[in-house]
Amino acid sequence: MNFRLAKSRLFVVVGALLVLVALIVGAFVLGILPLSGDAAVEPTLGPGRIAFVSDRDGDKEIYVMNADGSGMMQVTDNEFVDHSPAWSPDGGRIAFVSDRENDAEMYDIYVMNADGSGVEQLTDGCSNYRPAWSPDGDRIAFTSRGYIYVMNADGSGVELLIGTPSESCAYVFVSERDGEAAYYIRNADGSVEPYELDWDSWHRNSVYGAPKWSPDGSRIALRSVRGGQFGVYVMNADGSGLEELSWSDVTFVRGVGWSPDGDRVAFGAALGYYDDAEIYVVNADGSGVAPLTENEYFDFDPVWSPDGSRIAFSSERDGVTGIYVMNVDGSGVVRLGEGRSPAWSPLLE
Repeated sequence: MNFRLAKSRLFVVVGALLVLVALIVGAFVLGILPLSGDAAVEPTLGPGRIAFVSDRDGDKEIYVMNADGSGMMQVTDNEFVDHSPAWSPDGGRIAFVSDRENDAEMYDIYVMNADGSGVEQLTDGCSNYRPAWSPDGDRIAFTSRGYIYVMNADGSGVELLIGTPSESCAYVFVSERDGEAAYYIRNADGSVEPYELDWDSWHRNSVYGAPKWSPDGSRIALRSVRGGQFGVYVMNADGSGLEELSWSDVTFVRGVGWSPDGDRVAFGAALGYYDDAEIYVVNADGSGVAPLTENEYFDFDPVWSPDGSRIAFSSERDGVTGIYVMNVDGSGVVRLGEGRSPAWSPLLE
């Protein structure tokens, strides 16, 4: 009697399991459940997100994903180049760079809602790069023609913070377009050609870029090429008091980012061969420079998480440039996916 009862119960359990398996398989087939972690996870429209650049569809576009790599969503879609996303302090908007609406193939700064809607052009011509919001959201610092400017968040009130005023749209920059880092000049008509840089005679002997506001808005970190040498610097928000944070014998600096408490600055730098760059961190007073990554690949564009516990960065370590996240001591490196130029939403929850 007990054996028959146990046997019938066993048949009931097995039958229930078979029905459950059939329902799950059917859900996959019908597309109700995702076949992979990213396929059907909608990105949250709130905090805890990373904006980045990818050319996975053939053009460089802006994407947004959750901070764990799930829920990827494309927010720009056109035949032009969109790059350098930067979140507004409230997480509601993204400033970015694009060559749309520019016949000379120069870049301008635009702003859009976090979902890609409401695109507005803020600058007009002369190749403007690397937008960075002030902590109060009222202003945006950016690079133009090798110097750093600031403007109101609506594009008005443009002011030069550091550099030499120039009416020409021509400027000198560093690029690896021919396989290795070299100087080029972008002429006023948008054409680009190699440039033999003579630092002793060139009237613009300092080139500045990649500005990032300190969390309290009092200072701006940046990279600079001075006398032919790269370095990481910090200045007051009005452009005064420029001071060097890192050594000046690096061959390249790519990306600068403040810790949320304002005590440290992370940056990507190459000490020798251009393809071998690491993520470094330095105290805000210039002391304690230390590497966070050490390998033969190119790591660059570090950005801190809002809670200060992690750093996202770009790397070429897997053959295809990807977005990675690590702990602030360099441990626990995790690849989130293909892309570059990560920008972490300023809010976590």
